[in-house]
Amino acid sequence: MGSNKHLHYNYKLKLLIFAITALTVSLYVILLGGPLTNKGTQPPLAKALKPPSGCGCHQNYDAINNLEPWDNWAGMMMAQSGRDPLFWASLDVANHDVTDAGDFCIRCHSPVGWLGGRSEPPGGSTDGCGLLGILDGIDADFDGLTCHFCHRYMINPTPPPGEDQVYYENGQFWIDDVNCPGGNEPCRRGPYNYPQDGQFEPNHEWLWSNYHETSDLCGNCHNVTNPLLNLIENGVDTGIKYPIERTFKEWQQSSFSTPGPGYKTCQNCHMPDATVNPAYACQQKKNNHTGDLPIHRFVGGNAWIPDVLRQEYPNLARNPEFIMTRNNAIALLQNQTATVEITVPAQVPAGQNLVVQSKITNLSGHKLPTGYPEGRRMWINVQARDGANNLIWESGAYDTSTGVLTADSQIKIYHSEPGIWNHNNTNQCDIVDGVGDPMFHFVLNNCFELDNRIPPLGFTGMNNIETKPVNYVYPETSPGSGILVNYDTTNYAIPIPLGTQSPVTVTTTLKYQTTSKEYVDFLLSQATQYNFPDDCIPRSWGTPTISRAEILYNNWNTYGKAAPVNVGSASGSSVVIPPVSSPPGAVPDNDNYTGTPLTLSKSSASSLQLNWSAPGGTCETADYGVYRGALPFAGYTHSSVLCSTGSTTQATINADTGSYYYLIVAQNNSKEGSYGLDSLNMQRPAAAAPCFTQEIGTCN
Repeated sequence: MGSNKHLHYNYKLKLLIFAITALTVSLYVILLGGPLTNKGTQPPLAKALKPPSGCGCHQNYDAINNLEPWDNWAGMMMAQSGRDPLFWASLDVANHDVTDAGDFCIRCHSPVGWLGGRSEPPGGSTDGCGLLGILDGIDADFDGLTCHFCHRYMINPTPPPGEDQVYYENGQFWIDDVNCPGGNEPCRRGPYNYPQDGQFEPNHEWLWSNYHETSDLCGNCHNVTNPLLNLIENGVDTGIKYPIERTFKEWQQSSFSTPGPGYKTCQNCHMPDATVNPAYACQQKKNNHTGDLPIHRFVGGNAWIPDVLRQEYPNLARNPEFIMTRNNAIALLQNQTATVEITVPAQVPAGQNLVVQSKITNLSGHKLPTGYPEGRRMWINVQARDGANNLIWESGAYDTSTGVLTADSQIKIYHSEPGIWNHNNTNQCDIVDGVGDPMFHFVLNNCFELDNRIPPLGFTGMNNIETKPVNYVYPETSPGSGILVNYDTTNYAIPIPLGTQSPVTVTTTLKYQTTSKEYVDFLLSQATQYNFPDDCIPRSWGTPTISRAEILYNNWNTYGKAAPVNVGSASGSSVVIPPVSSPPGAVPDNDNYTGTPLTLSKSSASSLQLNWSAPGGTCETADYGVYRGALPFAGYTHSSVLCSTGSTTQATINADTGSYYYLIVAQNNSKEGSYGLDSLNMQRPAAAAPCFTQEIGTCN
C-alpha cells in the first residue's frame, strides 16, 4: 500500500512507441499538447486513467443519506462536461473562430480524451470526433472529470525547466504517472491520512494530499485565460491576457480566502461534509468519517442540463443521479446563494409613483453569477399587485413559452458582457454585430462592455483589471477601505393609477438562468451561416444527422428553455391614499436642495432661460439633462427636453404655451442620477424614456 511518507512525482516526456518488428527499430512520436495547451502533464499517460466503473466500491450503499461518492459524481456537471450539448455547440463556434481552439476546450471538458492524445492530430481531432466511446455510454471519453483523473492530481516539485509546480488556470494540471511505492498503479490521492484518519487502509494505492483539501485544486479549470489575446480597456492594450473566467481569483479576493473564522474553501460549499452518523466512504463501511466525509455533489447553478441529459439519454441509466443533482443545484441556489430584501413605503398617494428599493446580497465566495459568461445571467423580477391581486406593473418579465426576457426601462440584469473591441468600427467594446444581433465569440472576445455581477464578501478586486466591475459602481464598505460591498440596491418607480385598490403589494424575486435564448439563437445562427457539419459523435442509437447547434436548439425547446430558478424573494405592501392635492404650478418636493435652486426666465418671446448650481459634494457630474412635465400636477409626466447642456449649469430651451414643471438631472459616465426627492422623501421616478440609464450611487 501507499504511504504518506513517500512522495513520487514524474513529469517525463511522453513518448508513443510504435515497434516496427521487421526493421527492429522503434519510431518515437512526441504527442505534446497543442500551442494552447503545452503546460502541465502532456499526453499520453504512461499509466492510463481507469474508467469510473472501477470505482464501484464507492456506490450503492447508503441510499437514505445519499453520501456515496460515485452516485453523487454520476449526475453532477463535472461528470457531464463531455456530454453537455451547450459545450459542443459552442465548441464548433470556437473552432470556426480560431483554428484548432477545440483542443484548449477539450482539455478541461474531456481530460481522459485529452490525456489520451485524442483531442488533436495525429491521435484525434479538435472537434471531438476522435474521442472514444458513445456520448450516452459509460467508461468513455465523455465521462468528464473522472474519479482517477481528480485523485491523481498533484503538485509537481520538479517540473520541467520553465514550468511551474502548480497552475491556477486553463486546466494545466499535473497528473501522477508512476506507481505508488510498493504498488502496481499510481497513488490515489485524497484527504485521508491513515492511520490518523481511520484504522483501516483502503483496498487500493493511496496517498494523503493536502492539495485535495484546498481551493488551489479548483483553480486549474476555474480560471480561464485566452492565451492568444490581450485585454483591451478603453481602446488601450493592457498587456494582460484576456480573463475569460475568474471564479477562482474572485474567491482569492474575497474574505473567504482569508485564514480565520470566515475562511471557506471551494470544497466547504460544493462538497459539504456529511453530518450523519455513521458516514462511510465505501461499501465496506469501515472508518466512520462523520463530519469529515466530503460529499461529492459539486453542484453550481446548473439545474437544467442534468434534466436535459436525464431525458435525452436514457441509455446512461442515471435517472436517480440526475434528479439528485438537479435538486441539489436548486437547493444551493435557494439556500446558499443570496438574500433578497425589499423596502416599501407604508403609503403612496394614488396618481403618484411608488418608489421601492430591492437589495440583493451575495452569500457565495465569488461573484454572483460567476463562471462562463456567455448566456449566463441573473435578474430581478418585480411585480406590483393591487388589493384584488391584479398585476398592475412588472419589471423583468419572463415569458416561459418563448424564453424571452422583456428588457423594460428599469430592468436589472446581473451578468458580464464580453465583446470585441472595434468589431463594428465603433471604437468601443462591441457586443452586437453589424445588424444589432448579440455576439458570443468566446475565443475572440478581448474587452468587457459591462460587468455588474455582485462581488463576494470582502472583495478586494475593485482595482484589479481582471476582476473589477466594469461600467458599474459598487461602493466601498467604508471610504478608502479598498473593499467593495457584497450587495446591490436598485430603486424602482411604480406608477399607481388613480382608483387603484389598496393595498399595493410589491414582490421582488431574484432569478437565475443557465443560458439565454439569445445565446442559443446565436449558436444556431452561426451553424446555419457557416454550414457547420452534422455532429460526428455517436450515440447508442446511431450518429446524429444535424449540427450540434440544432441539437442544442431542439433540447432548448423540448426541455423547458432553461427555465429560470427562483433564488429568493421578498414582499412588502403600501396603503394607497387619496391623491395629493397641489395648487397649480406646485410639484411635491421636500425642499432639501442646498444649492442655488432652478430659476427660469423668459429670454425671448419664444425661449426660456434655465439656471441652476452644481450639486457639489462628492458626486462627480459631467453634464446635465433637462426634463419637463405637465401642470397642474396630477402625477409625474416628465419627459426629456434636452439630454446635454454642454456641461454648463444653464440652458436655453423653446418656450411653449402650456404650463410645465422642470427637473434638472445630473449625468456622469453615460448614466444619470437622481430626479430629486418628493414630499414623502422618496425618489422621484425616472422618465419613461430617459436620456441615460439611471444609476443612483452613495456619494453625497
